[in-house]
Amino acid sequence: MDPRLRGDDNGLGFVFYPDIIRYNQHMETKKQEVQIFDTAIIGAGPAGLSAAVYLSRYALSPIVIGDLFGGTATKSHEIGNWLGDEKITGFDFAKKATEHAKSYGVPFSVARVRGIERENLLFALELDNGETVHARTVLLATGIEHRHLNIPGEKEFSGRGVSFCATCDGFFFTDKTVAVVGGSDSAAISALYLADIAAKVYIVYRGGALRAEPFWKKRIEENEKIEVVYDTNITEIQGAETVTAIVLDRPHNGAQSIAVDGVFVEIGADPKIDFAEALELHVDNEGYVEVNKSCMTSTDGVWAAGDITTGSDKFKQIVTAASEGAIAANSIQLWLKK
Repeated sequence: MDPRLRGDDNGLGFVFYPDIIRYNQHMETKKQEVQIFDTAIIGAGPAGLSAAVYLSRYALSPIVIGDLFGGTATKSHEIGNWLGDEKITGFDFAKKATEHAKSYGVPFSVARVRGIERENLLFALELDNGETVHARTVLLATGIEHRHLNIPGEKEFSGRGVSFCATCDGFFFTDKTVAVVGGSDSAAISALYLADIAAKVYIVYRGGALRAEPFWKKRIEENEKIEVVYDTNITEIQGAETVTAIVLDRPHNGAQSIAVDGVFVEIGADPKIDFAEALELHVDNEGYVEVNKSCMTSTDGVWAAGDITTGSDKFKQIVTAASEGAIAANSIQLWLKK
């Protein structure tokens, strides 16, 4: 069996799973005396890890707090636009990026932040593992979270046929029929990945043409296992113990439903900004954190980078997230020198 499926220790001090990368709980470092970090980085995706590397190279002391090392990129079946790697899986990218940051001695806390308070000149971050992290500055790199269809059956069959991660759950649909909802790059990539596993893949999209890059669209057109159902919405997901069918808002081949074993939802994502109000951050009308060219937010001592920001023209890519992480790190080190 693939050690990633067993959750074996890979020798790097953490355990890899299909849908999450966590530090080996048996390898936790012993609790130390209270330490004040230069920067508490919330989020361990490309933005957070990039910032951690740069801050370490500036001889500063960052700490990375998160529970999905590599971020949502971890769930990508194939990454082909990261310089230096013509083709790499999201899993391998996450592994390399985390290992890179770890090589600088960056400490990681496998946890989620429950609250943030400012105490004089320091920030106190309360974690869900009972610990409190103190830092001079904060970098928000929490990324995005998947949107839901909000239709009957989606919540009921979550984990029983409804999934938001093809690379995590595709294996369970070997030689079966599945539907992918959406028309973006993520939907196209998921469909292509599933086509290597499943017997049949439907892409159900509300628009008249896929919005994916021409590269992905061409591959979909050439794949005999994939059928695109245009100008159609799913109104209900049906099943018993598991998913058995999707109901459409218009007939397809004379039928109002399609028999499927699984539904993969790929309709976009929204920024995860749980602490906007507590930190008095300015956000735009779409919920993204407003930042300047240095990735500084409206709150002194707080930066934001990656998919949650208004930076990089909201172009959600690994390379732009990593870039913003580096820019934020540079701005932080200049600010700390004041």
